[in-house]
Formats: sequence, C-alpha cells, structure tokens
Amino acid sequence: MSTNVCRALFLGRFQPYHNGHQALIDHIVQSDDVDELVIAVGSAQWSHTLRDPFTAGERIMMITKALAGTKMTTYVLPIEDIERNSLYVAHIRSLTPPFEIVYSNNTLVQELFSEAGFEVRPLPFVQRDRYEGTKIRELMLQGEEWKKFVPTTVAAVLDEIDGIERLRQIAKTDKQP
Repeated sequence: MSTNVCRALFLGRFQPYHNGHQALIDHIVQSDDVDELVIAVGSAQWSHTLRDPFTAGERIMMITKALAGTKMTTYVLPIEDIERNSLYVAHIRSLTPPFEIVYSNNTLVQELFSEAGFEVRPLPFVQRDRYEGTKIRELMLQGEEWKKFVPTTVAAVLDEIDGIERLRQIAKTDKQP
C-alpha cells in the first residue's frame, strides 16, 4: 500500500540562512497540501568568498539546526551549480528526492521548472529590505548588529565556525586605506 506524499522543493544559497528564509519555510510548512520539503542549498561548491563565505556543510548545519522543531519532514541537500540552464532541472532532480512543487521567486528557476512541467509557486517577500544575505554579511563585516536577523541557532553556528572572522579575512586586501 503506497501513500501519496506531496513533496516540495525550495532553493537558495543561504549565505547565511536568515529570518526571511525561516519565514518562507514557515509559510510552506503551513501549506495544507505539502507534506515534505526538500531544501536545496545552491552554489554548494562555493565558499570563502565575500558573496559565498560559508561552505555547503556549514549552511546545511545552519538550516538543520534552525528547523529542528519543524513539524514537517525536511531534507537539506547541497546542490552544485551547473552552467547549462537546459540541464538544470535534470541536475536538481538527479540529486534530490522526487518532488511535485517548486517554491521560488527567481524568474529563471520559475521558467525552467514550469517548462519541465512542475507546479511553481512564488513566495511572499518577507521584509526584503531587512532580510537579505548581502546586507547581513555587510553588517557582520562592519561590526554592526546582525544577530537579530538570523535564528539564534544560526548565530550559534556562525560563532562556532568563527564566520565573522572568516568574512573579515576574506575582505582584506593588500592595499592600505
């Protein structure tokens, strides 16, 4: 006897995972027709750059800890980028459990998955001016308050991996101010 499980996909870079991501996942969890969620950590091959300072493993740790109390089965998986849009959907499908729904606000992702026959659902933007990875990383670099923009478990992971110091080291140049 098989049961029908509706599984959805949510893609992101999560550099770092923040309260905006948490609100979007909470929105998906509250959906009546989604039973499980696959969270794809994109650009998994990149780390130690200003745009992508944290490794895939560190981002998976952030998300897993932040979702520890979630009442929905979640799978958090690393997905490396490929440079061929025509193969993107097949690439994602080869690395994830089967899914029926894709949550994304990225127009290219929406188009590629729609063309492949998936139901694509946009997500509400949650205080985008506050919850954006680039802005949070800038706050970290400037020594300003950033912890209020991420779940406490994520702040603990960033402290554990000395993420702020890593960002500062990456941002250094050999030029004198």
